[in-house]
Amino acid sequence: MTQRVALVTGAFGGLGEAACLALGTAGFRVVGVHHHLGDDGAQWSQRMHLAGIQAETAIAEIASYASCEAMAADVAARVGAVDVVVNNAGVTHDVSFRKMQPSDWISVLETNLFSVFNVTRCFINPMIERGFGRVINISSVNGQKGAFGQTNYAASKAGIHGFTKALALEVAARGVTVNTVSPGYLDTKMVRAVPESILKEKILPQIPLGRLGQPDEVAALIVYLASEKSAFVTGANFAINGGQHMC
Repeated sequence: MTQRVALVTGAFGGLGEAACLALGTAGFRVVGVHHHLGDDGAQWSQRMHLAGIQAETAIAEIASYASCEAMAADVAARVGAVDVVVNNAGVTHDVSFRKMQPSDWISVLETNLFSVFNVTRCFINPMIERGFGRVINISSVNGQKGAFGQTNYAASKAGIHGFTKALALEVAARGVTVNTVSPGYLDTKMVRAVPESILKEKILPQIPLGRLGQPDEVAALIVYLASEKSAFVTGANFAINGGQHMC
């Protein structure tokens, strides 16, 4: 069987790197996308190499459709057809709505939601033509339940699953599945940047399991959704949040 190729945006972050490692270990050739490479890209590539994973890097400003088009052309030329897209990249800019500026809203929506269109649109037609594809969109528990100071982030993450359901209907008959994964609070650099008092007093008490999730726990689900065995799963939203929000 030809080796499948999985492309992951936000590949250098905690969940993105965990997804790349898990996909690579499962036998995928991995393409890690980031808005710049530099030392971060070199170190990521070295970690992939040391793990025995066949991995490439690609550059894109994912909020720009033109940049994503250029990235897709580059990947096609260097790596070949992409079978799996993991739309993982995201940012936060938390502020109460009364203080939120248009720039706060636009930057988060562009990076978190518009990018899902930009990246997916560049790869979906070849998937349809080959009769196989997996699109895995990373949302958030806060897109399901909301969060104080995150009207921009929650809106962007909620929008992702609406995108998932509609696109899943359009491409199901062509062998392409589209699913959402909605993680809760994970043990990543982004979450660890939250003040310890808030983490211990406000976040952890909301999680029945009493701990942060591990990125590799979410990555294992991503690998399943990327696999042949998930062929009957599409348009679904997988909550993986330690019981923080049950639906």
